[in-house]
Amino acid sequence: MLGDLWVLMVEQSWALALLKGSVVTIVIGLIGMALGFLVATPLAIMRWRKVVFVSQLVDGYSILVRGVPGLLVIYLLFFGSIEWVKAITAAFGYQDSADDAYPYLVGVIAIAVISCAYSIEVIRGALQAVPYGLLEAAQSLALPRGVTFIRITFPLALRLALGGINNVWQMTIKDTSLVSVVGLQELMRTAAIGAGITRSPLLFYCIAAALFFCMTAVSQTAFSSAERALDRGFRGR
Repeated sequence: MLGDLWVLMVEQSWALALLKGSVVTIVIGLIGMALGFLVATPLAIMRWRKVVFVSQLVDGYSILVRGVPGLLVIYLLFFGSIEWVKAITAAFGYQDSADDAYPYLVGVIAIAVISCAYSIEVIRGALQAVPYGLLEAAQSLALPRGVTFIRITFPLALRLALGGINNVWQMTIKDTSLVSVVGLQELMRTAAIGAGITRSPLLFYCIAAALFFCMTAVSQTAFSSAERALDRGFRGR
């Protein structure tokens, strides 16, 4: 048994392939989450400020994306953009490069779109949860609204949002498994290929589950440490 496992994982290089798939999963998750958060922040602020018309559009986007399966979002992005992307790249002579990069591009954009919709609600809720007494104190000091937001409201909102951002990240790292349907060789795609070739699905999917658990466990530890660090000075209040 151990000898067969050694042959599969080491001699046939499946262990290295699974590790490479894990790296792709983490990179896609990090880039997608970062893009989603960067876009979500101004959108959440506009929704929190109740900017006319824009607030309704942001609310509609958030409800729509959160109301449909993530797999459907990926399919819509993939099949809805593949033709015009190929046309543009072909016009510049980059057809072959586009075919290789396209699954990565769709994966990152899909993860960004999904994580953005959830991050909007997290950030908006955190902004609303900032104690109004602190804002009144800033007003009593005659601080401009912009300074109050940058120096008081937004930093406190980020601290309050950290738990929700952790939840979005945990969801995001697992949603990366969905982008395997567009041919991106992340962890789940690699595990599926290995399971098919070696006829050992239980082994490969158990390894994939263990690797996903390690990712989420490390992420949870990091977020918990960050929360404890940011809670210093607020405990007991």
